[in-house]
Amino acid sequence: MEFFKAHNLLLIVILTLTLSSITSVTNSMSSSNTPNKGAYWPSWAINFPPSAIDTTLFTHFYYAFLSPNNTTFKFEIDNPTAFLLKNFTTTLHTKNPNLKTLFSVGGASEGRQIFSNMAATHKSRKSFIFSTIEVARKFEFDGVDLDWEFPETPTDMKNFRRLIHEWRIAVQKESKSTGMPRILLSAATYYSPVLTLDDIYRKYPVASINRNLDWINAMCYDYRGSWDLSATGAPALLYDPNSNVSTSYGLQAWIKEKIHREKLVMGLPLYGRTWQLKDPVLYGIGAPAVDMGPGDEGTMSYLEVEKFNTQNSAQVVFDLSTVSTYSVAGTSWIGYDDVRSVGLKVAYARGQNLGGYFFWAVNGDQDWKISREASRTWTV
Repeated sequence: MEFFKAHNLLLIVILTLTLSSITSVTNSMSSSNTPNKGAYWPSWAINFPPSAIDTTLFTHFYYAFLSPNNTTFKFEIDNPTAFLLKNFTTTLHTKNPNLKTLFSVGGASEGRQIFSNMAATHKSRKSFIFSTIEVARKFEFDGVDLDWEFPETPTDMKNFRRLIHEWRIAVQKESKSTGMPRILLSAATYYSPVLTLDDIYRKYPVASINRNLDWINAMCYDYRGSWDLSATGAPALLYDPNSNVSTSYGLQAWIKEKIHREKLVMGLPLYGRTWQLKDPVLYGIGAPAVDMGPGDEGTMSYLEVEKFNTQNSAQVVFDLSTVSTYSVAGTSWIGYDDVRSVGLKVAYARGQNLGGYFFWAVNGDQDWKISREASRTWTV
């Protein structure tokens, strides 16, 4: 039995009609609808400096990551980090003066507790907020991105709401007093406005997001990965015929909660997740697996995936029902996004009148193939 290889005819018809509708909407949209074409640059990517970035393909770039002191919640910037920050903004602004640069705070490896503690009191929030403004001005960033993965309790969500409200007031006041453009505020969020991780229900404060943030970066990826090795999975599929864990479901859930569409930015991964198949004959999405596949802890950048596919003469399969791609070589299985799936996802986001898209992370692309396709799809 081969899971998902034979596509359900009804799903194909539905998807075809959906993409046709998207094309119609896209063609009728005003050219003045400026998208947010973003990407994160990992500061540890020593072999991929900011000077290597093709800034013509993007409108926003994020320095990842900075973290505040876990007691004072202020940023303590040492000399090597100061050099990286200044080089990042200077290089990108020189290459493209219209490009907006932001530094992102936190990241998945930072954990939740520091944010929970920081957002818990007015005093700690104020300390954090004023330090972000100081860093942004000192190193000439256009904005700050909060990557809190993720508010863990309903109380955390209430404090998240308080934080972004006070942050917006602070940056507006600072802009008015200095005469400088207001500092942009964004946040990286879960793919859906509702979280049930750890069996704790909580929901993002969408009304407050609409009032106080310039946009959110919904992380529409990591639906499947090394935390579940029993079966292969598409880590960033657009549609899932068997569950609500998909990019289309998450984005529509945000829209249902009445987020302003121009503030909703769709996340795209420039990496794949890997598995080791139990039986190489059974290799579709959902096929039995026994372990992680190739790569670092079951993860490979798109660049590495393309290299692996070539070196191992892998079979590459585009799955229309999910709008995702996977490749198979022996018992090695990789689920990822390629040029075709990204193009369709970006067309979907544009057809929904969303704010744009972003990539994690820019150093994963191969010769700008995916970044160029995304930019072209939104532009044409």
